Amino acid sequence: MSGGSSSDTAQVNGIQPGHIDVFAGHLGHLTKEQEEVFATFKENLISAKLYTAPSDTSPASHDDTTLLRFLRARTFQPVPAQKQFADAEAWRKHHDVDRLYASFNAEELESTKRFYPRWTGRRDRNGIPLYVYRIQSIVPIQSELEAVPPNRRLQRIIALYELMVRFSFGLCSHLPHPSYPTPISSTTTIIDLQDASISALWRLRGHLQESSQLATSNYPETLHSIVVVNSPSFFPTIWGWIKGWFDERTRNKIFVLGKDPGPKLREMIDPNDLPKVYGGELEWRFGDEPKLDEDAERVIKAMPKGPAIFVDGTVVKLQDLN
Repeated sequence: MSGGSSSDTAQVNGIQPGHIDVFAGHLGHLTKEQEEVFATFKENLISAKLYTAPSDTSPASHDDTTLLRFLRARTFQPVPAQKQFADAEAWRKHHDVDRLYASFNAEELESTKRFYPRWTGRRDRNGIPLYVYRIQSIVPIQSELEAVPPNRRLQRIIALYELMVRFSFGLCSHLPHPSYPTPISSTTTIIDLQDASISALWRLRGHLQESSQLATSNYPETLHSIVVVNSPSFFPTIWGWIKGWFDERTRNKIFVLGKDPGPKLREMIDPNDLPKVYGGELEWRFGDEPKLDEDAERVIKAMPKGPAIFVDGTVVKLQDLN
């Protein structure tokens, strides 16, 4: 990309002056200064033996999309970004994440989805996958969640994040979207607090904190936005509990809507891709399987069961390789 001012760069990437580029800091949307920092970051990682550049015979050890997530998380400061990247790599090695995900029991992975945000199979207007988390739906099965040993619960969360990053993001990057071919590397998530009591949220706080902090440390910048809907009158109390779980950059991505979120959500999400319960036209409720749009169905027909990755337009079921 040619250099120039940030406004020039924005125009090159199809973003009109005065409009927010939601993919700022992503591939194809870097300013000249960010490109220079990115090059320095890669050089530093190579020197620290944390990254291997691509060659004629082998791909890079990490794709540019992943590296940029760590840089954006640290506002393009290469030294703090390298520290977080190194810590995350050590964490992955400690938990043997690649082996864990590849060998994860398919039935258990499908069952685990009941306790966490679920992909609707649709995307927002920017092509970012739309997830939904209805808190009250967890309350009746909370005892089942609590019966899972802490280490296995952690492993389940890891498997779900790997599925999101290595399958859902890959698929959504492949599908047509307004900034194609910029890769998709984050989610838009609706958090539904309808009928959730303050006592239920208090009991679930550890469960919610566990997954939030794991993501912030080891899967940075995978959250594009959180939209809280049906927020109760006591939400300020809840916010007081949870705001410390997130860094300031993440807190700025959380938006709270009232009892009629439809108009605002329809600005973000086409009505065909927004569940009816939130003011759209999609027949989908929390607990349902992803309802793929036509573009996704043409590519994969249906969501695979168990651990899978999406590479070069193809679904790879990892357990078939073992």
